[in-house]
Amino acid sequence: MADARIPFLKMNGLGNDFVVFDARQASVALNPAQIAAIGSRDSGIGFDQMITVERSSAGAYAFMRIHNRDGSQVDACGNATRCIGRLLLGEAGLAAVTIETNAGLLHAFARESESNVAVDMGVPRFDWQSIPLAEEFADTTQIELQIGPIDAPVLHSPSVVNVGNPHAIFWVEDIDAYELDKLGPLLENHPIFPQKANISLAQVDSPREIRLRVWERGVGITLACGTAACATAVAAARKGLCERDVDVHLPGGAIGIEWRASDDHIIMSGETEIEFEGLLDLETLKYERTAAGDAVAEPVS
Repeated sequence: MADARIPFLKMNGLGNDFVVFDARQASVALNPAQIAAIGSRDSGIGFDQMITVERSSAGAYAFMRIHNRDGSQVDACGNATRCIGRLLLGEAGLAAVTIETNAGLLHAFARESESNVAVDMGVPRFDWQSIPLAEEFADTTQIELQIGPIDAPVLHSPSVVNVGNPHAIFWVEDIDAYELDKLGPLLENHPIFPQKANISLAQVDSPREIRLRVWERGVGITLACGTAACATAVAAARKGLCERDVDVHLPGGAIGIEWRASDDHIIMSGETEIEFEGLLDLETLKYERTAAGDAVAEPVS
């Protein structure tokens, strides 16, 4: 009987974690229920997104397919692009590689170390139809949306932007003062967002520093979300709250975002980590670790 086990990598970018399959030689076809089972932090490997690296049909080095933990497919994930960029840069021995995604072609390039990778996330979209929204808003730096009583809303007037996926950013004085685990699902599924939305709470500490918490659609609260960091930095610059080059501090760590003035492209850079290598049994969905990743084990005394 053929071995039903396939290799995978467990990676993360600032705690935003992924299971990565190389499907360039043999396809990896998993249904939403299987993806959810593998993604479970209680009984599976556990991840925010599952990534399959496939052959590109657009002349890129590879195609990156992204599934959320609930099995839904999404078009973009900045931290995943940085992680896959790290793998492909090392494989190709190049200073830069182009990765095809459903959101378009993204360019990853090396920074000062193997683990630090930057990605050109392209140009953000602000038009209400491109985000998309269910109704027209001429000004997407803030839209009419609130949670709570009309005269004393808990959250209100978010900025909205598409960075490969839709984002809504609520500007608050203290990101820890809100129950994001309760507010996130309500806002993610609000009728104003026909494709749902990633929900962020943003606290501007200075013109160069932003603190951020994110409820990611199809995932929940996450330690880091690269596209949310991009969306927040761009929205802050549009509102005159920050400069175009900022550090966004998430629970998993800081990520650098530059909204380049010369062409409006967003450059995102930060650390990546390979946690471990493993084998997944496609029949039972059980897995085993086969090798350690970047972390060096402490010596046993």
